[in-house]
Amino acid sequence: MAEVIRMPLLSDTMTEGKIVTWYKQVGDKVKADDVLADVETDKATMEVNGYVDGTLLHIGVPAGEAAKINQIIAIVGKAGEDYKHLLDSEQLAVGSGQEAASKEQVAVGNEQLAKNEPVTPNPKPTIVSLPAGAKEIRMPLLSDTMTEGKIVAWNKKVGDVVKADDSLADVETDKATMEVVGYEEGTLLYIGVEEGSAAKINQIIAIVGKAGTDVSAYVAYEESQLANDSGQLASGNEQAASSGVQEATNTAAATNEPSTLNLEPSTDGGRIKASPLAKKIAADKGLDLSKVAGTGDGGRITKKDIDGYKEQTLDIRQETIDSSDGKGQLATRGAYDSNKPSTLNFQPSTTESYTDVPLTQMRKVIARRLGESMFTAPHFYLTMELNMDNAMAARIAINEVSPVKVSFNDMIIKACAAALRLHPDVNSSWMGDFIRKNNYIHIGSALALPEGLIVPVIRFADQKSLSQIAADAKELYGKAKDKKLQPAEFSGNTFTISNLGMMDIEEFTAIINPPDSCILAVGRIKEVVVSKNGQFAVTNIMKVTLSCDHRSVDGAVGAAFLQTLKKFVENPVTMLV
Repeated sequence: MAEVIRMPLLSDTMTEGKIVTWYKQVGDKVKADDVLADVETDKATMEVNGYVDGTLLHIGVPAGEAAKINQIIAIVGKAGEDYKHLLDSEQLAVGSGQEAASKEQVAVGNEQLAKNEPVTPNPKPTIVSLPAGAKEIRMPLLSDTMTEGKIVAWNKKVGDVVKADDSLADVETDKATMEVVGYEEGTLLYIGVEEGSAAKINQIIAIVGKAGTDVSAYVAYEESQLANDSGQLASGNEQAASSGVQEATNTAAATNEPSTLNLEPSTDGGRIKASPLAKKIAADKGLDLSKVAGTGDGGRITKKDIDGYKEQTLDIRQETIDSSDGKGQLATRGAYDSNKPSTLNFQPSTTESYTDVPLTQMRKVIARRLGESMFTAPHFYLTMELNMDNAMAARIAINEVSPVKVSFNDMIIKACAAALRLHPDVNSSWMGDFIRKNNYIHIGSALALPEGLIVPVIRFADQKSLSQIAADAKELYGKAKDKKLQPAEFSGNTFTISNLGMMDIEEFTAIINPPDSCILAVGRIKEVVVSKNGQFAVTNIMKVTLSCDHRSVDGAVGAAFLQTLKKFVENPVTMLV
């Protein structure tokens, strides 16, 4: 299926990008990591990747011309594929937006006439301009689902001299914590968002210019504009977030609990110089900063040093630990090294107290999207038992020849992809006025991280071998753990799998992951006693539960899909044909 490549937001103040050079021509084969073009923004000239494999079918903006943010600049798909409908849909959406705006203006005019009020144009507001030489730094769009960013730490303070490549702040999004670079040189004149508070996309977070420049009038004007547009809601949320962080810190201090906000390590009583982002990532990884050599000013440890540090890490994918009797137990490693409860996590107290934990941006998005899914899509659930005897034997044989270790989860992904080919109604999305049946199969595999849930996507899973799926999954899970996933790697799913078998969960129901119509919940493999030919025997059973959106998938359709999945899993050779 052809996919559009749009002009990305490459800087916080960018409104359009100029195509400097196209490195590919129509008809050329492209890979997901190929550089398609150089784009000149208001800050710098940067490379644009397509993040998809296929043939370049269309170039929408010639070299030397500019494209607005989110405008289609190219289309990639299969050679000879018809892509005209994508361009037609884009033009229709633009036309509909203009028509809606026109109707709204007419309605306002009619309402004024009905009240015998003169229809007069809106008075031009007084505009306050930024002083000459000063530049504003706005909250950039750092992920495709980001609506706001939380300032974890400011690396500079008002009055500091900053360079174009200095990291001004560490910002937590719904996907990761990232550094924000200002791309401006001068003195930091103003900080608009305090640490621990959130800023909406494109909201001013700082101003840089000549030392002594008065920007108070411009700041007041911008604040009044923000209040007019969205009221005081955004400001209230920021204050609440800041209050929550402070309360959490105070409560931790009152109860003698360690505060997770204080990430400064020390060695022999001395303070290790490291950026706040580097400290946070190191804490997430359990990495000792004293082992990392800093390359920043004065030996300061940066995010680049943490990313480049080589340390033996554990695979966080679901794996199988083979016991001496040859029977497998599902287990997980890396994301949670131990599921054993620790008495150190609880501090007994004789007084009533509590700790309020501020929401991470990832947790906010999870709550919003799954809440919308659960209370909008009418869910129903289908549970089936799968006999895993043949699958366990097949996996042992597969891993004797596979270049990558194949897990049971990889086999479930392959079986689901093969079943979706035969049941395209399950590989669909509810679009409100119509149902979209996807002609491609992208399997999302839900992964639990300490910050929340993320769903790396194995693209075109039906066209890949088991070893390819295993290799892709291992790479994606590793990137997710290191917070290096790119937008194309955690979006675009057409079906999702959630596996809790490694945590001894026998069966459960999962909430559908939009825009999918279904999600498969996978339980653990369990030995049960059954009667065979009048005799008792032990067999291995795994329960799976399919959550379906009844608007797009009926009960008989979901049941037929599970029957096909059962045949593939119980006789794995059939899904390899």
